[in-house]
This record gives sequence, structure tokens and C-alpha cells, in this order.
Amino acid sequence: GVTGSGKTQIYLHLIEDVLKNNQSAIVLVPEIALTPQFIKVFTARFGEEVAVLHSALGVGERYDSWKKIKMGLCRVVIGTRSAVFAPVKSLGLIIIDEEQDSAYQSEQSPRYHARDVALYRTMQSNSLLLLGSATPSVESFYRAEQGIYKLFELSERYGNSSLPDVIIADMRGLAREGIIGSISPTLKQHIEQNLENKEQTILFLNRRGSNRIVGCSMCGWVPECPSCSTTMTYHAVNSRAMCHYCGASIKLKNVCPECGSNHLFFETAGTQHVEGELKQLFPEAKIIRMDADTTSRKNSHETLLDSFANGEADILIGTQMVTKGLDFENVTLVGVLEADQSLYAQDYRAEERTFSLITQVVGRAGRRNTKGRAIIQTFSPNHPVLLNAARQDYTAFYRNEIEKRMALRCPPAAQLLFICASGENERTVIESLIRLKSRLNGLMQGQFSDFSYPVLGPAAASMVKISGRYRYHLTIRCPESKRRKQLINGVLCEFSGDKLNKGVSLHIELNPDSI
Repeated sequence: GVTGSGKTQIYLHLIEDVLKNNQSAIVLVPEIALTPQFIKVFTARFGEEVAVLHSALGVGERYDSWKKIKMGLCRVVIGTRSAVFAPVKSLGLIIIDEEQDSAYQSEQSPRYHARDVALYRTMQSNSLLLLGSATPSVESFYRAEQGIYKLFELSERYGNSSLPDVIIADMRGLAREGIIGSISPTLKQHIEQNLENKEQTILFLNRRGSNRIVGCSMCGWVPECPSCSTTMTYHAVNSRAMCHYCGASIKLKNVCPECGSNHLFFETAGTQHVEGELKQLFPEAKIIRMDADTTSRKNSHETLLDSFANGEADILIGTQMVTKGLDFENVTLVGVLEADQSLYAQDYRAEERTFSLITQVVGRAGRRNTKGRAIIQTFSPNHPVLLNAARQDYTAFYRNEIEKRMALRCPPAAQLLFICASGENERTVIESLIRLKSRLNGLMQGQFSDFSYPVLGPAAASMVKISGRYRYHLTIRCPESKRRKQLINGVLCEFSGDKLNKGVSLHIELNPDSI
């Protein structure tokens, strides 16, 4: 269903039916930021039947919720990814809202996708699994087209509201005109109009911090994380460069620690930097920033969203957590800053992820009677993904995307099996995968000749080093089968028993969101 089409109301009606049959329901949301609004809606309908499970709760709170669910005192469970394991009695329904979101895939042990676990649980209990989204994953929509899933579509918004008018702001050439900064003249004009009309604005930038890159223009120094193969992000609030992977940080002063020069440069603005820009452009506006830095404290999500919902701020700027599921009556303008950021990533899901993010955040505007507007700032104004997102045209996007996937043999045309190794010694990791590749090729030429597919690699992960461990992988493009499981399980057991692989950890990723 398109954004604002009333999917939540369908969820509520289905849960009512489940409760009448003395069964239980689990509702999954991708972001902790979405749980406060969901909890309010669901507790208003189901009262003390509702329990909440997510990582922001204290250990005691999670245990109390778990105990109530186990005893059958709470038959409606709302939570993030891990809530799919809730010990409900007589499971009748699992709902996965924003089912396309990568947050449902666990990248740490135990590795699982909440959608797969939900499918297994509902099959075991003969219950219903509902996947809801305005931008379904290509794999899910393909299964619906093939008749594996049943498809129900909501093509119009609920009530009298209509989809927002979308303007694509071309950012090319503005620097030559002396216009710099993150806010284009078009977006600035619309924000001013909203402030005059006492209407609210949401701005989306998928990068936290003050500046992505800080460095020295004299000697070329940039702060690199000692444990990860990435540069650090500058945070002006504490004048530190921080690694967003392992948490390491260094204090930055006004001089280069390498050569002593005071010619430091800052490039690629983050949410913190844009907040500063907004305060200069609109000093009278009240601004809330919502990212991993401002929501680290307990209940901070709820506090910030309540403040915005109560009209205590004019502008909400944030990362992905402001793009999905939020429903604010007075938001009539949405701005997407740097829409190209994820469009050209080296990932077969890059265009799908970009389309989903932009479509979702544009859908936050004009969800009541007032017509909404959205401004998409981009250096690629004619890109078909951005044009389809502006029109909220999922069908056109899907047709283009599925054609590419079939040609490239990417999911859902085939499955991508990544055999990932990590260790503190880079050479040991690479050599272990070379031996594993040789073993796989030998088996596929022998007893597994009925399951013979090219093994690619070893290749470095996109972030080759995290927390002092190097990461490489092998890739096999192949279908799911019993023989595949036998082959992979066998080589995993052999690998763990080989002393040459000491210090190397191995795990499997199936169609991962990122490697």
C-alpha cells in the first residue's frame, strides 16, 4: 500500500480477529524509533494485552515483558527484529511492517533474517504471516507475482489526503553561482513558506556527525581508525573524530597532529553540520536532530518524537529513523538532502535501497487534509530511480529492477551465498579461503558433481577491517537445494577442524544486505 494508505488499520483489525480466536500476534517494526507511536496506537486499542520487546529496554524490563508473554498475560507483542522469537501462546499472526528494511537481518551471531524466522514459525503453527510495505523488497514482490505469496494492494491514501507534490532540485552548477551549503534555494524557499504557515518540515540526510571527512590540506593527513579500514567522522559537539564501527575516537584541535598546520578542511556535511546551517538560515526556527548520537539515551526516541508531535519544533532533521512509519499531522514538507548518496554504492541493492528510502520519507508529507510537498536534492535529476520515487511509482521501479536482476543472476533470479572469513592476520584469512575454495572445487568435480557452480574470490569485504579483524569472502551464485546444505555444512565442519585455520572465524551470509 502507498504511504498513508491505512496499513496500520488493517493490522489492528487482523489482530482483533486473532484475539477473538484466543490466539496471539507479533508485530515487528524495523526501528526502535517507530515503537513509541506503534505502542500508543496499539495500547489504545488493546490495553494491557500489549507487551514491548526491543534492545533499548533494560534487562529487567525485557524480562518482565518476556514473563508476561510466556504466561499468556500479553497476547500482542510489538518489537524490533528479536521480538520474532517472543514465546507467545497459540501464535495466530506475525506482522512485519516495512518488510523490506535491512534492519531485519542480523549481522551478528546468531545470524538470521527476521522474515525467514517468521515464515518458519507461522508454518509450524499454521498461522498467518503478513508483510506490509509501500516499497516491498524485490524478492518479496517477485514471490507475490509468482503466486507464492498472496498480494493485496492499497493504491490510494486513506481519507481525503493525497500524495505530495514532488520537486526535484538540480544541485549541479550551484557552486559556480556562489551557492554553497546543504540547503538549495528551492528547499530554503519552501522551508520559509512552512515557517510562515506554522507548518512542520522533515529533512532527511543519511549521514550523522558534523562532517564526513576532516583532513589537512598541507600534508594530506586524515584521521584513520587504527582498528578499522575507514576514516573517522568529525563530531563538532565534542571536537572529536570518531569511528562509527568500533567507537574509537581522537581529540581534534585546530592544528594538524601530523605537520602542525592549521589548514584543516571539512567535507561532506552530516546531520550535525546541517543542523548548524539551519540555525544560521532560520534563527527563529526550533530544530530537532534525530540520529544515533541524539538517541543513545533511554527513551530519547520517544521524547524527541513527542516533542515534535506536540509542535515544540518546526524542523526535524534525521537519518533513516525519520523515513519510515512516522505519522505527524502538521508535516507538509519533506526535504531529501543528497539523494545520490546511496544510489551509486557498489551493491546490487543500491537502487532498491535508494528508491525505498526516498519513497518512504516523501510519504511523511501531507498525511492529513493539507497537501504535502517534497523536495529531492540531487546531482542526477534524470535518474529513473529518482523519477520513479518522486512519482511514488513502485510498479515502474520494480519492472526496471527485476529485468536487471534476471540479467545479472542476482536475487531473486538466483541466490548469492557468501562464505565469509575474518581474523586478526590478513594473510592467514586469505590463505584459509584459498584452501577452502580449492576444496569446494574438488568436491564439485567429484561427489557433488550434481551441484557444480563457479566459486568466486577470495574478495575483500567493502569494509575490509573492523575492530582489528580482516574480512574476506568467497561467493557462489547458486539455487537453494538439499545438496547445497550438505556441501556447505560439510566444508564448514572440515574448516573448523583444520589447525591451519586457527584464529580464523567462518560464517555464511545468504543474500546479505551488505558485505
